[in-house]
Amino acid sequence: MPEVIFAGPDGRLEGRYHPQPNRDAPVAIVLHPHPQFGGTMNNKVVYNLHYAFHSMGFSVLRFNFRGVGRSQGEYDQGVGELSDAAAALDYLQSQNQNSRHCWVCGFSFGAWIGMQLLMRRPDITGFVSVAPPANLYDFSFLAPCPASGLIINGTADRIAPPKDVTTLVNKLHEQKGITITHEQIEGADHFFRDEEQHMNPMLDTVKTYVTRRLSEVTR
Repeated sequence: MPEVIFAGPDGRLEGRYHPQPNRDAPVAIVLHPHPQFGGTMNNKVVYNLHYAFHSMGFSVLRFNFRGVGRSQGEYDQGVGELSDAAAALDYLQSQNQNSRHCWVCGFSFGAWIGMQLLMRRPDITGFVSVAPPANLYDFSFLAPCPASGLIINGTADRIAPPKDVTTLVNKLHEQKGITITHEQIEGADHFFRDEEQHMNPMLDTVKTYVTRRLSEVTR
């Protein structure tokens, strides 16, 4: 497991980085759930998304936000965590200077952070937001949303209820120039606990979507 330590805005950040031998490989960061509710880079959804991107040929970085694991600092209400994500993307891009495609993937709280990072970084070419908690956080900053992406959630999610995710998607659909793809995994809760029925279908959906997007830009 390739462990990395890189400089964050409030001290060192701990991550796991899996590069590809191809120096032109696309890059992706994967962002974990809420630090104050047990969220870490080793969360099962985050771990599986990391390896899903790697299997598609991405050089992938996941990391612990400030105050989690061996990452320095303290929880900062999302403000500092957004800065952490920007620092992680800087680190990843510094290791892959020939890469032309950059993706951000976030789960739950990480989806909220990832969408904010999308607004700050025009170099991000695509995104995946898994179970974005649209009932808990304000996503109105996505005006306009600068890139097309996938939003995916479970129909039995009680933490980020499907109706709130659908409302968010409908607002984004009104914007021109981008395409928001929305997929729901039938019966899945927030954490996609059932591997065969929920986790694997979610990962397959992500891989199908991202592979299609990559094939469209490399034709």
